[in-house]
Amino acid sequence: MAIDPALHRVSVAPMLDWTDRHFRYLVRLCSRGVRLYTEMVTDRAILHGNRPRLLDFDPSEHPVALQLGGSDPALLAEAARIGQDWGYDEINLNLGCPSERVQGGGFGACLMKEPDLVAECFAAMREAVQLPVTAKHRLGVDDLEDYGYLARFVEKLASVGVEVFIVHARKAWLQGLSPKENREIPELRYGWVYRLKEDFPHLIFVLNGGVKTLDEAGAHLEHVDGVMLGRAVYEDPFVLEEADRRFFGLEHRPQRLQVAQAMIAYAEARLEEGVPLWSIARHMLNLFKGQRGGKRWRRYLSEHAIRPQAKAQVLWEALEQVTKTPTPRTIASLPKLEKPLQQCS
Repeated sequence: MAIDPALHRVSVAPMLDWTDRHFRYLVRLCSRGVRLYTEMVTDRAILHGNRPRLLDFDPSEHPVALQLGGSDPALLAEAARIGQDWGYDEINLNLGCPSERVQGGGFGACLMKEPDLVAECFAAMREAVQLPVTAKHRLGVDDLEDYGYLARFVEKLASVGVEVFIVHARKAWLQGLSPKENREIPELRYGWVYRLKEDFPHLIFVLNGGVKTLDEAGAHLEHVDGVMLGRAVYEDPFVLEEADRRFFGLEHRPQRLQVAQAMIAYAEARLEEGVPLWSIARHMLNLFKGQRGGKRWRRYLSEHAIRPQAKAQVLWEALEQVTKTPTPRTIASLPKLEKPLQQCS
């Protein structure tokens, strides 16, 4: 399977409790081209849990990848099969989460200490599906902070057919640091990710960690195939405002008011399905960040959308806090791509 590196040029990181289907829908309104990732979902949750709740997504989210957590090759293979049947474009294995809960389950960043087991997991998943199966990992864990070990880890996974490596350019401390501290305290070593690309030019490397702007992404793209942004997008989805034209050659530039209206239409449809308004509105708090009326918008949503019986009317009222004029209850249609992005083939 040949994977086009351009499809991973810019992506939005999987973030637990944040990158659910509602936030991904919002991001897709802001960019047609960026690649989206689900929150990490464990293999056992998929096998035994509420699959529609865990896996459903809107067709507009493509290209979208399912990130799995687990360490049992057979269970991961079955979860990957289910993900493929559900319509995802990629299966990604989390090898970077350092939380104690994840460590207790024997997966996440601690798996970097077990490259043979990780290779077995990837071999089983690749045998089970026809989709790209990709890795997201750290530079190392604890005292395994050695470029040689990292290179051998990549080489091991490449030997079983892994082609795409999303590298968080920090190591993880499995004890003593919280997940938040593990995103901030270990030193960023972008040069190690650049060096991986130099040493393995036939593989695809996506750099993750600390990237906050498209200008920074562009600078990294001089050295690697792709860049993954995380919290910068959650803190202001319009950090992606120029992503489509700059990195994907798409004539699409989102407008905040138009995106807000489209999200209201989306919320109205989800409310009909029984989804609480706050499940959607919480992701919209930063939609007008730095804009006139943005603080009023955020405050109004925080006070009113959280109420158990809140309806979409609250979003319209919040929008009037931004415009300071009555807003017509009509939805502006967003322009559609003339040609959809091609998937991996």
